[in-house]
Amino acid sequence: MRMVIRHNTGAMELVEYRGRRAARIENDFLRLTVLQQGGHIAEVADKATGVNPLWTPPWPSIEPATYDHTRHPGYGGGVDAALLAGIMGHNLCLDIFGGPSDAEAAAGLPVHGEASLAEYDLESSGQALVQRAHLKLTNLRVERTIRLTDRAVTVKETVENPSGVDRPIGWTQHVTLGPPFLEKGVTEFRASATRSKVFERAFGSADYLEPAAVFEWPHAPTPAGGTADLRRTSAAATSSAYTAHLMSAGADRAFFLAFSPAARLVFGYVWSPADFPWMGIWEENCSRPSAPWDSSTLARGMEFGVSPFPESRREMIERGRLFDVPTFRWIPAANSVTVDYAVVLAPADAVPETLDWPR
Repeated sequence: MRMVIRHNTGAMELVEYRGRRAARIENDFLRLTVLQQGGHIAEVADKATGVNPLWTPPWPSIEPATYDHTRHPGYGGGVDAALLAGIMGHNLCLDIFGGPSDAEAAAGLPVHGEASLAEYDLESSGQALVQRAHLKLTNLRVERTIRLTDRAVTVKETVENPSGVDRPIGWTQHVTLGPPFLEKGVTEFRASATRSKVFERAFGSADYLEPAAVFEWPHAPTPAGGTADLRRTSAAATSSAYTAHLMSAGADRAFFLAFSPAARLVFGYVWSPADFPWMGIWEENCSRPSAPWDSSTLARGMEFGVSPFPESRREMIERGRLFDVPTFRWIPAANSVTVDYAVVLAPADAVPETLDWPR
């Protein structure tokens, strides 16, 4: 089954979304909401059913600028607490994908970089929503232009390096799905993935895959000698995992899709593997007992980018390559790089095997 999307657009309005300052565009089919602080795409909702496949954490969300570890102990107090306080849906990891070094953390760099906490300027440009932010610690500028196209969203994203030196960066679209769209043992996934590898050390308290195992999508090795099919959400009471996947280099477009039998909706992203050759699958299934997770969170990240694993900047650069493919990207001095990708949300009676680029 193949899905092709046609064009239509909608206009921007400023709104409050789950207690957060946000902007929204919508058309007859879809409603899309982005947060001003952090720039997260918090909602891509089907207007007929009200279903938003993206993850809304079960804990209260606050503006990142208001987070204080003494006044907000409910977010855990770790280096990732500021991000967890405001995370929602699809956040941008830039210029690292993973944790900061001790020195970077002391200087104020958060987990996954500044882009997920920065203040964004939001404006309309014709029928598009435009987000802009200056990342002060890393001196990068980010711009996104978002348009609705009937049953899809098209995104043009530019990262500018105004400094006088070439920059090695991490750059990942941290797309996370959650309930009610995501259901244990029910939600199905497809992807243009090929060679894959399990996270190389313990990832969580309920890991069920063999660490560092290399495999072909979608059958990931388990410690007992079997395999787990990553095309369906785990049905276990608790589980945790992270796997890295090289997207097919022979195709013009890479994709992942998720299908909810209950909602009868298919949701997915399409992008160029030349821009983002890797996809990571992060699974959190009620396994983290600490705040704010409280052993009650179901989420699955489908995170496509220039790096296979969430790791520090030094680890990313020292790794260099995996399966002979680079694990970070360069932005030349006084230059910018622009990428395009699209989001699809549409009715479906069965799981499709692929998604087309909207046109």
